[in-house]
Amino acid sequence: MKFTDKYSKEVKAYYYFPTFGPSVLALIKKEVIIQGYVLEIDRGNDVYILSANPFSSCFFCGAAGPESIVELKLAKDHPRFKMDEVVTFKGILKLNAVDIYQCNYILENATVYR
Repeated sequence: MKFTDKYSKEVKAYYYFPTFGPSVLALIKKEVIIQGYVLEIDRGNDVYILSANPFSSCFFCGAAGPESIVELKLAKDHPRFKMDEVVTFKGILKLNAVDIYQCNYILENATVYR
């Protein structure tokens, strides 16, 4: 993934906007299986991120880039997760290059893969 600095009129700030490579573009709307550290961002609103790194060195703490996280869109009846729990998920990959309020990678219909 490559990033371009673009100005967002909506928030009056510059943001990194991604350009996805061919190997990632080939996975759009396909079922993928991915493992990482679960980060509970907002339990009340059911916002979870899957990270290549534990919380202490994740993207939000400055040690990695936005390409190292996946936003999880989980079913309402999903199990509870512990911070930094290593979990494997299965779901449909969605790519996001325009909405600054969502991650670049989104795993829709994400379920725990055993």
